[in-house]
Amino acid sequence: MLNDRARQILAFIQRSTRDKGYPPTIREIGQEFGISSTNGVRYHLNLLEKAGHLRRSGKISRGIGPARERMPAGGIPILGRVAAGQPVLAEESLEGRLELDQIFDAGSGMFALKIRGDSMVDAGILEGDYVIVRQQPQANAGEIVVGLLGTEATVKYYQPRRSHIELVAANPKYDPILVTEESEFSILGVVRGVVRTVGR
Repeated sequence: MLNDRARQILAFIQRSTRDKGYPPTIREIGQEFGISSTNGVRYHLNLLEKAGHLRRSGKISRGIGPARERMPAGGIPILGRVAAGQPVLAEESLEGRLELDQIFDAGSGMFALKIRGDSMVDAGILEGDYVIVRQQPQANAGEIVVGLLGTEATVKYYQPRRSHIELVAANPKYDPILVTEESEFSILGVVRGVVRTVGR
């Protein structure tokens, strides 16, 4: 049975994930609720995970997410715009919804972002397209991910190396973005589809 604090933390994680497109870190949860110890936060997260309300990955800073469930009628949320070029500040406003539930079997872990830039053109992702993203904190080598570097989001091929990670464009005029252990980096999700408006 969940205590009041665990329920409050779950509501905060769900709200943050819905509004921002990515979950809070353990540190951010602690700051929100005045919990100074990370172990104190982890205690409540463990309760939520055991109760089936959360899924977690301990390998990255934002590896917390609500358990997947069917999205209510209303479509996939468009949570902002993302750079297919140089990283830009991630926007957090809800811009609308795409009615694509049947195509992508959309659950609460799916969201859409509008592309800015031309760094992914050779992957068939053009400026103005919408990428449909499955929220998840991990990816396989070669998958197209939405990554968060600090407060900047970008969409690139994910290529882990022995000592670093490369975020690789699908356009030869862009150099790979190198992510080291010192970088504040997390994977927001993996691109599962592209939607293009004809005659825009």
